Amino acid sequence: MTTNLMPLALPEVALGFAAALGVGLLIGIERERRKTEGPDRAAAGVRTHALLALGGAVSAAIAPWMVGVMTLIAGVLAAASYAVTRKHDPGLTSEVVFVLVVPLGALALARPGLAAAIGVVAAVMLATKGGMHRFSRELLSQHELYDALLLAASALVVLPLVPDRAIDPYGVINPAMLWRLVVLVMAIGAIGHIALRLVGARHGLPLAGFFAGFASSTAAVAGFGTRVRQTPALRVPAVAAAMFANVASLLLVAILAGTVSLPLLRHAALPLAVAGAVLLGGGLLGVWRAPTDDAGLPPERERARAFRLSHALLFAAVMAGVLLLSAALGHWLGAAGALASSALVALAELHAATVGVAQLAASGELSLDTARLGLVVLLAASAVSKTVVGWVAGGRGYGLRVGVGLLGAATAAGVTLLLVQGGQLPG
Repeated sequence: MTTNLMPLALPEVALGFAAALGVGLLIGIERERRKTEGPDRAAAGVRTHALLALGGAVSAAIAPWMVGVMTLIAGVLAAASYAVTRKHDPGLTSEVVFVLVVPLGALALARPGLAAAIGVVAAVMLATKGGMHRFSRELLSQHELYDALLLAASALVVLPLVPDRAIDPYGVINPAMLWRLVVLVMAIGAIGHIALRLVGARHGLPLAGFFAGFASSTAAVAGFGTRVRQTPALRVPAVAAAMFANVASLLLVAILAGTVSLPLLRHAALPLAVAGAVLLGGGLLGVWRAPTDDAGLPPERERARAFRLSHALLFAAVMAGVLLLSAALGHWLGAAGALASSALVALAELHAATVGVAQLAASGELSLDTARLGLVVLLAASAVSKTVVGWVAGGRGYGLRVGVGLLGAATAAGVTLLLVQGGQLPG
């Protein structure tokens, strides 16, 4: 009789069986701790699960169809066990796990690392039964469940179906790219919501804003503005979150510029650093001024919405209009309008415009002085765009405060550039 072990070396076989035994023992120990005493106690414990996992590995070593037979036997045994325990425990978790360990043991023979990872995840889910039940029944509201399902459907169902090609004459309106923006705005809203629930408004929103800024600071401004629109008491920490999002975005601008043209980054380091300092100061000021408690916030159940799909769609529509306008103007202006076109692109996407200017500097089409000026112009254009987005998404109060921070940073960068060019600062 031939087996499936022939292509495998002895150390690989030993590792596979060890992983199968480890998975069985890990899950079995967790199940053993939950077994009751007396005639109604559960049938399977640490030894049974370990033997089933080894049985799955042995079956896989003999022939693939043997895994199916072994799994069927485990299913029959699980059904017999359920017939005895269903009166006092109608749940099916133990029976499902009983069957799961067989294919896990079989998987361990070929993919020991993957099988071990799945086994650990299963054991964690089993061990956190109380916490998961409390989260789903008490902590998670119906609105939050709806938002989570909407986000998952948008990312995993709708996005793969959206055409991933340009549909306009200029080649800039890509439905898949625009829908990714919609998903991104919703995801940022969800991240901010989770941070708000876990850490609180004062530190949670700014922390979420910083990490969201690496994806899209414009989407972050829109996402946190939506939260302010829903809950006005969050305005101060939301503005701080917007500032920290733009700190992260500016860091990414520096990284992209330096990657494409390191001389340009060195030439523009001082104006960029001054702009970053202004943004950082604005964010820290917001954290300092934010309430230390949740006074003024509505109860948990009343502020349970993580995002609004309509706001995300509006943001994507605005970005599509800006991209189309910038492409049209760039086409009409020709090569002489490179900086103007990049500034228009920065209204929608600062990082793409940064790469464009850096590429022009690297190829020698723009001098370093002109490219440095271009980066400052991009910051100003992006600040204007985000101010408008903040005003539309979060209202006048939020938009004004975000605008003061962003335009202040761009102004500081511009003043620094003038001082450098005038010889009053080294550059």
